[in-house]
Amino acid sequence: MPIETRLTIPFSDQRPGTSGLRKRVDAFKVPNYLENFVQSVIDMVPELQGGTLVIGGDGRYYNLEAIQTIIRMAAANGVARVLVGQDGILSTPAASAVIRKHGAQGGFILSASHNPGGPEGDFGIKFNISNGGPAPERLTEGAFERSKVIQSYRIATETAPVDLNTLCETSLEGMCVQVIDPVADYAELMESLFDFEALRSLLSSPGFTLRYDAMHAVTGPYAREILVNRLGAAESAVVNSIPLQDFGGGHPDPNLTYAKDLADLMFSDAAPDFGAASDGDGDRNMVLGRHCFVNPSDSLAVIAANATLLPGYAAGIAGVARSMPTSGAADRVAEKLGLPSYETPTGWKFFGNLLDAGKVTLCGEESFGTSSNHVREKDGLWAILAWLNILAVRKESVAEILADHWSLYGRNYYTRHDYEGLDGVMAGQLMADLETKLPALIGQRFGAYRIESADNFSYTDPVDGSISSRQGLRILFEDGSRIVYRLSGTGTVGATLRIYVERYEADPSQHDIDPQVTLAELIALANNLCELHQRSGRDAPTVVT
Repeated sequence: MPIETRLTIPFSDQRPGTSGLRKRVDAFKVPNYLENFVQSVIDMVPELQGGTLVIGGDGRYYNLEAIQTIIRMAAANGVARVLVGQDGILSTPAASAVIRKHGAQGGFILSASHNPGGPEGDFGIKFNISNGGPAPERLTEGAFERSKVIQSYRIATETAPVDLNTLCETSLEGMCVQVIDPVADYAELMESLFDFEALRSLLSSPGFTLRYDAMHAVTGPYAREILVNRLGAAESAVVNSIPLQDFGGGHPDPNLTYAKDLADLMFSDAAPDFGAASDGDGDRNMVLGRHCFVNPSDSLAVIAANATLLPGYAAGIAGVARSMPTSGAADRVAEKLGLPSYETPTGWKFFGNLLDAGKVTLCGEESFGTSSNHVREKDGLWAILAWLNILAVRKESVAEILADHWSLYGRNYYTRHDYEGLDGVMAGQLMADLETKLPALIGQRFGAYRIESADNFSYTDPVDGSISSRQGLRILFEDGSRIVYRLSGTGTVGATLRIYVERYEADPSQHDIDPQVTLAELIALANNLCELHQRSGRDAPTVVT
């Protein structure tokens, strides 16, 4: 079985972002494009030689072809063992769990997360290191520099494709290839963290109804095995559970816009008690109660406040971390419980040092990502199980739990407005111009709001001292309200501008107002300050959270 060193053309456009390399499928089909990226990463991780590599993805179009290529390249580069999910499936949090459990030196995760799939859709790849988390900047930057000069890659040739449909163990050029059950290790981990007996009692109760929308994405098999097979939920409780290469033509992003069918159900007369959804690769989640949407920022805060009700966290938590754009709701919980809290840039890799150092147990981002120290990734199904476990113990509804939480801690009214598919040049200039005028805004009053400070967020890692600058524009008001602007790197077409608006309300009598109503003055101010509508021609956001 020969091994070839094939020539490749260096690329200069594949700088991995915080979520790995994402492009249209056609970009990955360019000869040697995928191979260039994979070889550049392997060259930066010498411990893979003689080590273990995990491979899996979200089931989207081009996953299987890419997996076969990576397996053959792993064999040619001296990897001793590959663990690959059956049918090429591994959710992102499950891949992290497998890396950690089996002591792997890293893993390639094939996903474009919540982006659409199919032949005309998006594809993505990222590398997770031995702690199970996303590669740090030193590795991604090193791989990027390597990709610009690389002249060749190594690959095993004249080999039959590995049978990914059957749980088995085979040999390829002396490398062990083990096709594993993609759900087993993850389900075992969940059972160690949550009270499955209490969950069985809740989910099998005739008085409790559940709807979980897997959005034809990767979590379908996980939800069916855990919620239905192990916990006794009705078969009908899990919908859209078969992963499809194009996600059934949908946009696998669990929010009120793209999971509209679920949202409409949860606000109808036929609403079940609990509703949830996860995204393309399983790291994001949306939680709803009957006629009730749980903002992701509140979700992190509620889980933190109730963590000791969950067996895996019964001894208490070390601390809480949130991304800068996420609301300060979790900070208020940490302060009342006497726990440290941390504000980091957006990107799960920034939580990794805090988790590895034992400084925090729970962490979350406002972009529907919540997790704990059990893995080093966002974990959608984990967050959903955490909520269900809290419901089972407290025997209250989602709405009742939220109302009680706000009465104890106050409510951080919060919203995110996404403007997707903007012209990239225009969006970049908008941000640059806004940053230029930030100093002049300090001290100015706009209606009831006076600006106290404004900056471009910079973060100094408390563990290794590394500095990450220019992480988002912040406008902070005297009363604690905030406006934040960020250009997102998760899309593949145009630019996405995210505008975050937050205001704290301590008065319980004011906790039932629609966030879009109570934040209306700040939302209008946010749009006016950046001149968004004039510059873009848009009169409304694509997605409102």
